[in-house]
Amino acid sequence: MVDEKPNKYEHHDSLPIPTYEEATSSRPSSSQSYLGPEQVSHDAERQGLLSRSRPPQHNGYEAPTVDSARSSLDFLPSSGESSRRTSAEALQREIQQMDVEEPGDPTSRANRFSKRITSLTHTLSSINLPFRQYLPSSQYIRARIPSFPQILRFQPNWIIVGRIFAIFLVVGIIWLFFVSDLFAVRNRRMGSGMFRPDDLRNYVQSHIDADNIRQNLQHATQYDHIAGTEGSYFLAKWMETSFVQSGLDNVGLERFDVYLNYPKKGGRRVAIIEPPELAWEAKIEEELAYPPEFEAQQTMVFHGHSKTGNVTGPLVYANYGSREDFKQLKDGGIDVAGSIVLVRYYGTQPDRSLKVKAAEQAGAAGCIIYSDPADDGFRKGEPFPKGRYMPADGVQRGSVTMSSWVVGDVLSPGYASTPGERRRDSKENNPGLVNIPSIPLAWRDAQKLLQALKDHGKKIEDPKSIGGVPDVEWWTGDSGSPIVHLMNDQVEKDREGIYNVLGQITGLEQPEKSIIVGNHRDAWCFGGVDPGSGTAVMLEVVRIFGELIKAGWRPLRTIEFASWDGEEYNMIGSTEHVEGRIADLRRDAFAYLNVDVAVAGTDFKAEGPIFESALYHVLGRVIDPADSNRTLRQIWEEKQYRMAGLGCGSDFVAFLDLAGTSSLDMSFEGPPFPYHSCYDNFDWMDKFGDPGFHYHKALAQIWALLILDMADQPLLPFDFNVYAREVGKYVDGLQKYIEDKKAPVDVAPLRDAAGKFVANAKIFEGWGEAWTKAVADSGGYESSAMAIERMSHNTRMANFETNLLDLEGG
Repeated sequence: MVDEKPNKYEHHDSLPIPTYEEATSSRPSSSQSYLGPEQVSHDAERQGLLSRSRPPQHNGYEAPTVDSARSSLDFLPSSGESSRRTSAEALQREIQQMDVEEPGDPTSRANRFSKRITSLTHTLSSINLPFRQYLPSSQYIRARIPSFPQILRFQPNWIIVGRIFAIFLVVGIIWLFFVSDLFAVRNRRMGSGMFRPDDLRNYVQSHIDADNIRQNLQHATQYDHIAGTEGSYFLAKWMETSFVQSGLDNVGLERFDVYLNYPKKGGRRVAIIEPPELAWEAKIEEELAYPPEFEAQQTMVFHGHSKTGNVTGPLVYANYGSREDFKQLKDGGIDVAGSIVLVRYYGTQPDRSLKVKAAEQAGAAGCIIYSDPADDGFRKGEPFPKGRYMPADGVQRGSVTMSSWVVGDVLSPGYASTPGERRRDSKENNPGLVNIPSIPLAWRDAQKLLQALKDHGKKIEDPKSIGGVPDVEWWTGDSGSPIVHLMNDQVEKDREGIYNVLGQITGLEQPEKSIIVGNHRDAWCFGGVDPGSGTAVMLEVVRIFGELIKAGWRPLRTIEFASWDGEEYNMIGSTEHVEGRIADLRRDAFAYLNVDVAVAGTDFKAEGPIFESALYHVLGRVIDPADSNRTLRQIWEEKQYRMAGLGCGSDFVAFLDLAGTSSLDMSFEGPPFPYHSCYDNFDWMDKFGDPGFHYHKALAQIWALLILDMADQPLLPFDFNVYAREVGKYVDGLQKYIEDKKAPVDVAPLRDAAGKFVANAKIFEGWGEAWTKAVADSGGYESSAMAIERMSHNTRMANFETNLLDLEGG
C-alpha cells in the first residue's frame, strides 16, 4: 500500500526546534557496562547472568532442519568468500591485520578500564602498589610507640589498620583519576573503544556473503508461511535458532493472539449463473508453482480480512475501483447498487482495501479484483516461467483491511493483544474491516467475465479504462448484465497465535537506547521477493554482527533485531509489539530501520528524509552491482534522488505513527513481478530477480553499514536540514492541492512555521559541528561533561518526531 495517512500533527505557531542552550541543558546519567566475551569468560558470575533458557515449544512443533543452512559460529569468509574460521581468536587476528586497535592480550586493555570494579575488599590484600616498599612495616611502627601504663595501654590490630589505610589510599587515587577525567579519556574515544570505525565498516562490508543469502532464501521459501500457520511457526523457530547461534542477547519468541481469516476448500466460488447459455465457473486457484514431487504445499486464493458472504448480482466493470471510477459510472447512468463489481489491481487506486470500500459505498454487493496483463503481465514482457511477469493463472492475494483507519489487530486497537488480554472489539461495523465479500482472480478467469459484458451498459472508449486482457470488447455492464454468484465462506479465528522473533546486541554507553532493525517473515505463499529477500538479507546481517560480538565488539547503543509476523494482514506483529511497549519506545527508541522487499529489481530507493545524509554516506561506500566503476551514491546524485516521507505500507507504520520513532524503509525496486502469488518464489528470484544475488549483497552492505552508523557513531547522524526541506515541499504541495480544489484555506501560518523550522534546524545542526570540531581538536577524545552533553543532544534529536505526535488529540 502506498496511500498516506491523515495528518494528525497538532498545529504549532512554530515547530518545536530546540535551541543550542536547550540542547546542552539536560544531564542524563548513562549506564556503562561491558559485555564482551573476554570479560564474561573471566567472571563466572556474569556467565550465569548471561545464560538463557530456550522458550518452550508449542503444540508439539519442532524447528525444521535444513542441511544447507550453515552455522553462523563456524563459518566466516576471510580473504575470500569460502574460507573457514574455527574460533573467535582467529577472527580477532584478522581484525588485527586490518589495523584494528586490539591489544596482544585480549583482556588487558578492556579489563583495565572497562571492567566494573567488583569485589574490591577481596583484592586489596593482593595489591602491590609501586610505592609500597617505602611504607614502614607494622613491626617498625610498633617498636616506636611509647609505653603506657598497662591499664591505658592499647594494642591495635595493625593488619586491619594497614588495610584501612590501603582502602583510603586506593579510593583517593580513583577519585583523582575521575577528577582528572583519565577514565573518560580512555573510554570516550570516538568509535567502539578498541575498534576503529573505518575498520569495522571495512570488515562488515567485505564479509557479506551472497551465497549465504541465497541459501537463507532457499530455506525460507521451501514451504508456504501465512501468518498464524504451522509454516510461519516453523520458520520462526529456525530464525530463533539463527539468532542464538549468532550470539544475540535475550533471544526469544513474542506471541500475540489476533484476528485472522483463512479460506475453506470449496468455500469460494465465482460463477455466471444467468443466463443459462453463459453459465461458467472460475477455477480460482493457481496452477502448481512446483511439480507435485516437490511436495511444496501451496496456499489457496483469498483476501486477508475479507468479509464472509454469499451474494449474487449483475456484473459491472469499474476499471481500477477508485471513487472517481465509480463517479464516472454514476454520471453515465450506470447503477451499481446490488451488483458484483469487477475491478483491476494497481492504477488510480493502488490500495486494494479502498477498492472494496469504494464498491461498498457505491452500493455493490461484492467485489472481484483481478490482475490485468496490461499492469503486471504479458503486455509488459515475458511472463513466468520464461520471464519476470505475472502468468495468466497468477493471482495477487492480499489484505483488504482498512489500514488507514486501524493498524494492527483490528479487534484490539490501541492495546497489545497478548495471550492474557481479554478485551476484544466486535467484527461487526468495525472501522478496520470492509462490509462486502471480495475475492482475487487471475486474468485467465476475469477474461470470461469481461467477455460476458458485451452489449451491456456502455462501450468503453477511454483507453485509460481499457485493460490488456486479450479477446475482450470492453463494456461497463449495467443492471441487465449477466448474474454472477460470489461466495466467500471462510474460517475466522478471533484469537490466532502469531510469533515475532526478537534478539539484541546490548550497547555499552547507553544500553537503554536502541536502534531497531526489522523485516516481516509471513508471506501469502512462498514469498521469494516479499518478504523472503528481506528475511534472507537480515539473517546475513545478523551473522556478520554475531562475528563482531565474538571478537569482543559492542555498540554504543543497543541494536534490536526483529522478525515480524502478521505483516501481510495489517502490520499486526510489529504494531502489537509497539503497543505493548509504547512508553519505552517513545522514550528510548532512537531509530527504526525497515526492509520489507529487499530486492525486486536494480533501482535502489529509500524513504525517511531524516536519514538522507547518513544514507548518502553509506551509499558512497557501496559499489553498484551492475557497474564496478560507480558507487550507488553516484547513481543517486546523477538521478537527483531525494528521500521523501514514508507512506503506510509496511512495519514502520506503528513505529513512526504511534511511537514517533524516526523510521527508514529501503529496497531495490524494479518492474512488476508475480506479486503475492505462488510464483513469487525462490526459482523466480534465482532466475529473474537477482541471479548471483549481487543486489542482495549490496542491500546487506547498506543495511549493515547504516546500523553501524546509527548504533555506534557517538553523534546520532540525523539531518534536520533535510527534514526541514521536505516539510517545505509538503507545504508547497498542499498549496497546489488547495488551489486545484479552489478551497478557502490559508496556508500562510503553516508556511511561516516551515520557514522557522529551516532557520532553527541550522542552529541545532551547529551544535553537532561544534562538537565534532572540539573532539578533533583534542585528538579524538572527549571529556565526561562533553559526553553527557552529546548524549543529551542525541536524545533531543531522537525525541523530535515523538514530540510531533498528537497524543492529546488521539
